[in-house]
Amino acid sequence: ADHEAVGTRMDPVQLSIFSHRFMSIAEQMGRTLQRTSISTNIKERLDFSCALFDPRGGLVANAPHIPVHLGSMQDAVRHQVKFWGAELHEDDVLLTNHPVAGGTHLP
Repeated sequence: ADHEAVGTRMDPVQLSIFSHRFMSIAEQMGRTLQRTSISTNIKERLDFSCALFDPRGGLVANAPHIPVHLGSMQDAVRHQVKFWGAELHEDDVLLTNHPVAGGTHLP
């Protein structure tokens, strides 16, 4: 069977499909966080942001929760990727709010 090699050619239909799929994942992350949280800030005020990032820390998709966080989230993710480097593995979860590395809340 003939298969087209994966390349850099952009197919607008596939771009739209994957864009919506990735955004849906970020939105589901937010719904899960809201549903399982006991914090009023998260459960009722929706004071959070959820997003997907590529392996280098670049933003792939975000949910429209509190988009003001997104500017610093990319820096925070990139800092963690650089800091942990080869020690990061599939399924690892990192939490951070370091003020120098993209954190947005005071200690």
